[in-house]
Amino acid sequence: MSHRIAVIGGDYIGPEVVAEGLKVMEAAGVDIDATHFDLGAQRWQRDGEVLSDETMDELRGYDAIYLGAVGGVPGEIPGGLIERGILLKMRFEFDQYINLRPFLLTEQGIDFQVIRENTEGTYAGEGGFLRKGTPHEIATQGSVNTRHGVERCIRYAFELARSRDRKKLTLVHKTNVLTFAGDLWQRAFDEVAAEYPDVETGYQHIDAACIHFVNDPQQYSVIVTDNLFGDILTDLGGAISGGIGLASSANMNPDRTAPSMFEPVHGSAPDIAGQGKANPTAAILSAAIMLEFLGEADAATRIRAACEDVPAGSTTDIGDEIARRVS
Repeated sequence: MSHRIAVIGGDYIGPEVVAEGLKVMEAAGVDIDATHFDLGAQRWQRDGEVLSDETMDELRGYDAIYLGAVGGVPGEIPGGLIERGILLKMRFEFDQYINLRPFLLTEQGIDFQVIRENTEGTYAGEGGFLRKGTPHEIATQGSVNTRHGVERCIRYAFELARSRDRKKLTLVHKTNVLTFAGDLWQRAFDEVAAEYPDVETGYQHIDAACIHFVNDPQQYSVIVTDNLFGDILTDLGGAISGGIGLASSANMNPDRTAPSMFEPVHGSAPDIAGQGKANPTAAILSAAIMLEFLGEADAATRIRAACEDVPAGSTTDIGDEIARRVS
């Protein structure tokens, strides 16, 4: 079966790591019909194009989106332009409400996944300025939490926890201070938990979870949290499980009403672009999540196994070795 994939290499090391992911998928015997889209900070610098509605309509017709990294040199791009104009635009308009980030470091006993609500919270853009640029300037940034959005995220996390050997789900929030949003999350969590008596549940404040991530990450199986907390917590997860070069992710529309997007967590790293220094493993592992989502479970399993204990080398060396292992 052929899968129509929209490929957005993006900026700097983005195209480099995506090329290795495509190589590995081909070596795994998966039929990928890839169409490349020129989007990112460098595209905006050339012609002012971020992500048009016409391109969004075109992307909507693909089975999935495979993205490398977008972002420019600090100071050369207006803050938030690319992030909101590309990443958040696709996440919100394609209703990719589940952000999944797995963390695995077998020799340390680390094996957990974080489910982050991906279309609400502080990233929804609620807020604004009053008297901007004056000594009396006011900036507000609200957090949007709907029962619908929170519950569907929590329910997905419970299903994932039920499918794992360790059937445990931990809610992470800050209910003692964020008494409105936190209350909604806690009530929804408790009510859905009643439908999953086989899943062990727990709760931790976000600050406590940061400590436990460092001191005792082995306690986790599945974590569910809101958009902002999940963004921060998963970067820490990458640091404790081998580094950001191994951190993969998925932005999923489980209802499949629009394409899901799969990307490594790392940025575009302009400082090492073109030098063969970028580790493509996170992009390759993101490709494995994409293949599993598309029904290619065997290929996904072989790719994950091939990514264990990969020797150091250039970007292409690492890609070649992983491709050799899965072929």
